[in-house]
Amino acid sequence: MGQQFQRASLAPDGFAVDGVTVEGARLQIRLRSLRPFGHCPDCGRRSRRIQSRYLRRPADLPLGGRQVELMVIARRFWCDAVLCGRRIFCERFETGVLSPYGRRTGRLETIVHHLGLALGGRPAAAFALRLMMPVSNDTLLRVVRRRSTQTDGAELTVIGIDDFAFRRGQTYGTIVCDLERRRPVILLPDRALDTSRAWLAERPSILTVARDRGGGYGEAIAKALPHAEQVADRWHLLENSSRAFLDAVGKSMRQIRKAIGSSVIDPKLLTCAERLQYQGYLRRQETNEAILKMSKQGAPIRQIVRETGHSRKLVRDVLRGQRTDVFRTKPSSLDSWSPWLNERWEKGERNALALWREMRVAGFSGRSGVVSQWAQRRRLAEKAGQNALARTPSARIIARLMTSARDDLTKSEAILVAAIEGNVQDLVVAREAIMEFQSMIRSKAAAKLDAWLEAGKGNPCRIFRQWCRERSGRRPKCDHLALVQWTDGGADHSSETHQTPDVRARQNRSASGATDRRGVADRLQQKCVRAEN
Repeated sequence: MGQQFQRASLAPDGFAVDGVTVEGARLQIRLRSLRPFGHCPDCGRRSRRIQSRYLRRPADLPLGGRQVELMVIARRFWCDAVLCGRRIFCERFETGVLSPYGRRTGRLETIVHHLGLALGGRPAAAFALRLMMPVSNDTLLRVVRRRSTQTDGAELTVIGIDDFAFRRGQTYGTIVCDLERRRPVILLPDRALDTSRAWLAERPSILTVARDRGGGYGEAIAKALPHAEQVADRWHLLENSSRAFLDAVGKSMRQIRKAIGSSVIDPKLLTCAERLQYQGYLRRQETNEAILKMSKQGAPIRQIVRETGHSRKLVRDVLRGQRTDVFRTKPSSLDSWSPWLNERWEKGERNALALWREMRVAGFSGRSGVVSQWAQRRRLAEKAGQNALARTPSARIIARLMTSARDDLTKSEAILVAAIEGNVQDLVVAREAIMEFQSMIRSKAAAKLDAWLEAGKGNPCRIFRQWCRERSGRRPKCDHLALVQWTDGGADHSSETHQTPDVRARQNRSASGATDRRGVADRLQQKCVRAEN
């Protein structure tokens, strides 16, 4: 015979259930403490004299698809100690059950903490609402910060350090993680070197520090912990190599346009929207030429910013060759329909609306305006005596196509990649070298790193040669064992998961998720895995 359900099982340890009330989607459980006395928080004396009672309403784990609210009858006691400065004190419960001033029980607080670690701010708040545990994104971050500062007193020996975005582009802090125990240690209020150096100097037990490739934290570590070993982080090496390939593609855009036959643009062949983008490109070119001219004359970035009035980010993008795209090309819903449209157009079907209706019946989900723009572009090209208007994709899209498996490309994309590979050999060599580098880092073959960096200095791609020289010059002095054993991926993961979605870069990606640097890194790694297999 099955055991009967007991109401007492609804209560945390040390409480008795006085009543249960169901109000719509909420379940209220009335509780009282089983202890007949309380301990003064100042002097610790036991007291049985009750001064008054009041009601606490902490939230608890959901039950039967309903939110649970505990109605705890808490007591106030008199303190009879003569020398105690506190006359009245409130009843205290076990910290793991219900902490002072706590609005959630200990078991619910644990779930909230793990949700915050796993998902971050707003995603965790949305998921908690589905679990009938409503909690705000600020509360989730607050719980994570509070628990990250609670340590068990063990000394830190291996840590990871990285920056932390409270609000991306505006407010930054520093996150420190214990890599041995795989948990956050502290969130410093800013990323100033003095703050990090002061915190590190108080902990001489730290022997190994994993960090990114930036020199800021390296300087703070060298001054505060001269005996500590600075570890080159694998995640940043992979990400930086993918960024170097993207920069190489951006620098080669002029050669790529010549390769695919779109180096010269006839404004007569452009639609209204494309004409506006082309005019913006011409204005950007004037700005780019002025900035590049000042740079060739030896002016530093600070002076260029001061004299031109442009932002520091814009000036650095121009000097890195990241503002050379004519059109802001995005993946089109017509890409998979291009062969069918070309075939229908050659047969004489020139009515864009009729073409759209046929496509709609066949499953096309786009709007008629997309087909109308395509038809307008074809008419303009035919008037000029051309078969089609060649448009160069953006550098990010080209980087995505070149790092994707051929089986995942459409016919037009494969032809585009083949044209680029046949005419821009430097990009092919740079891609193969980066694939080799990422395969080496993932397999933890750090002993080959020095030889690869030396070989990379002779690479025909100028951007890639420069990247190899920078890696050799800025590489932390650490042995190969430390390089392969420790990584501050925990710090990076924590700094991302603690952010709200408007802060996270991955939630600002396009629907394809393939136009950012991290997407390029993922595809390079997948390609390396296929090559190894």
